[in-house]
Amino acid sequence: MKFRSTRSTSPLLTLSEAIQTSIAPDGGLYVPVSFPAFKVSDFDGLAFWSEIGKKLLAPFFEGDVLAPQIDDICSEAFNFPIPLNYISDDTAVLELFHGPTAAFKDVGARFLAACVSRLAGRRTVIVATSGDTGGAVAAAFHEHAEIDVVVLFPRNKVSARQQQQLTCWGESVRAFAVRGDFDDCQRIVKTAFANREWAEAKGLLSANSINLGRLLPQTVYYAAASMWYLRERGARPGFVVPTGNLGNAVAAFWARQMGLPLREIILATNANGAIAEYFASGSWKPQPTIATLANAMDVGNPSNMERLLDLYPEITELRQGAQSFSVSDEEIADTIAHDYSWSGRTWCPHTATAVNVRRRLPSPHWIIVATAHPAKFDSVVEPLIGRTLNMPPSLAQLFDAPSRFEEIDPEFEALKEALQ
Repeated sequence: MKFRSTRSTSPLLTLSEAIQTSIAPDGGLYVPVSFPAFKVSDFDGLAFWSEIGKKLLAPFFEGDVLAPQIDDICSEAFNFPIPLNYISDDTAVLELFHGPTAAFKDVGARFLAACVSRLAGRRTVIVATSGDTGGAVAAAFHEHAEIDVVVLFPRNKVSARQQQQLTCWGESVRAFAVRGDFDDCQRIVKTAFANREWAEAKGLLSANSINLGRLLPQTVYYAAASMWYLRERGARPGFVVPTGNLGNAVAAFWARQMGLPLREIILATNANGAIAEYFASGSWKPQPTIATLANAMDVGNPSNMERLLDLYPEITELRQGAQSFSVSDEEIADTIAHDYSWSGRTWCPHTATAVNVRRRLPSPHWIIVATAHPAKFDSVVEPLIGRTLNMPPSLAQLFDAPSRFEEIDPEFEALKEALQ
């Protein structure tokens, strides 16, 4: 299997080469030259998502130095539950928050760390985060002390609990609070890779979803959940995906491209409405980032739009199997408060966007993708439900560790100077 740049001017690479290169020299993102084709029957007898992952990802490892280790990589990365819970006869919730940092980012981060730790070369991981990614990357790579991690997060724009997860890992993880928004953090990372000499000297490797090794494993939970639903309900499910930087959503499109039984894919966004407006107008226009209750989705110029446009160059083709809806802060808050009072269910603000959108869809058979544990967003959720949330044990133990971070201006030169 080979991977090409979305801009098509860079050489083809194997999986491990694409992971280590992160961003193509032409500035594009790596995508498969072609997708393997599966039938549902190919997964007969496979129940656990780690087993499904080994089968699904095997073609991407073909011809790569990591191919002999795919079983170990998947067993190491996919070692926590992702339950599919039915909340009605025709709607289920895929809970992706049972990993070490209680967010779906644990899936990609642990897979990336499992791959990188088995490769020679790159030994400085850099990640921009709007909240959950940095914590997941720090947790995953913290187990590999020989790899340094640099985390960039927007100052005063993540929750207190998210910030603790970003800044409590000790010397091997350096956290920087950027005086700006997530798009500033993301721009610093892209500038760092564009400075080829500096990036090579640092052995730089991206841990954002621009890195193929972060996005590819996320196809596994879409494959698994779609087959679980089909086996249980006898119907192909659609997915409602809360999305900001679009990595989670692109993984769903890739899974469907491989023949997995996903029906329509619905992209639920917060007030950062560039994606929803693209579906409406057919013209892609990045927007300034707006701060919302669902802060991890506060992205005005999502990186993975490049991969989505590569897969669907024409908006008419994309609209045939997808829609997008924007959800306001008021609607997010109302959804959280209503569902707790009505059913006792508690959602994080991001999952609440997907729950709100599901209620707009008249057709049956949907899976809502729950991306984070609500306790990570206590300052938003607790006032709305009127009680204190219990933290998962994996989160609680992090709050005993001291927090350490530095503040920098939203420029690459500020990061470069801090890392001298």
